[in-house]
Amino acid sequence: MNPIHLGEADLLVGALLVLLSAGASFALNLGVHQQLLWAAGRMVAQLLLVGLALRLVFRAASPPATFAIIVLMIGAAAREVAARPVERLRGWAHYRIGAAVVAAASVATVALALLTAIRPSPWYDPRYAIPLMGIVLGSVLNSASLALDSFFGGLVSGRAGIEARLALGASCNEALADLIRLSIRRGLIPLINQMSAAGIITLPGIMTGQMLAGMDPVEAVKYQIMLLFLLTGAGAMAASGAVWLAARSVTDERQRLRLDRLAPR
Repeated sequence: MNPIHLGEADLLVGALLVLLSAGASFALNLGVHQQLLWAAGRMVAQLLLVGLALRLVFRAASPPATFAIIVLMIGAAAREVAARPVERLRGWAHYRIGAAVVAAASVATVALALLTAIRPSPWYDPRYAIPLMGIVLGSVLNSASLALDSFFGGLVSGRAGIEARLALGASCNEALADLIRLSIRRGLIPLINQMSAAGIITLPGIMTGQMLAGMDPVEAVKYQIMLLFLLTGAGAMAASGAVWLAARSVTDERQRLRLDRLAPR
């Protein structure tokens, strides 16, 4: 089965839905028509630029170019992880946590997939490494940012209880244990929901895209199962690592809670 190629006219058909949505917003005075049109235009420009850049990288099949693209992707994801939580650490500490967990979880997961399950030749083939890194980074970003937001928010709201435990002789690990577990659990909930709904409630995007491109449905399902396993593992590593590093950042060797290290709002 040959893949179906989309032309400009085909994309315009889809764009009509956005224009209708913007028109409905204007007519109903919802106030989101400008944001809809701006987001749609920005999305098109961004994806076209990415597509052109990846076309060049795929053709070159250059390890330095592939590495550069991946580093840029990791840097952008790390910034998003650091920027999303309402409460954050002073200075660059938040960005260091974001960079550490994003790089470690995504690189470890993608390297495992490329070297064991997928095994392209060469193993760093950009047609496999870059898309796989993009998918994994999305999962890592969501899990880490949700976990950090939950941890720092709970730290501020539950300060009195945590300090009371410390005053009664508990260690920092003991005083923060419940909050750490709750924060990691929150980072994992979207992944659990995604796996639970796959195949019954939704057909995941990767599987759908492969079937639209002409792949056998069973083969597409195998790829989707593998990817969901990878995303869950990467998200779990990112959420756990982010919360663990955050807990170390707001405590000291004297078993004190250091909320003075949080940036003022």
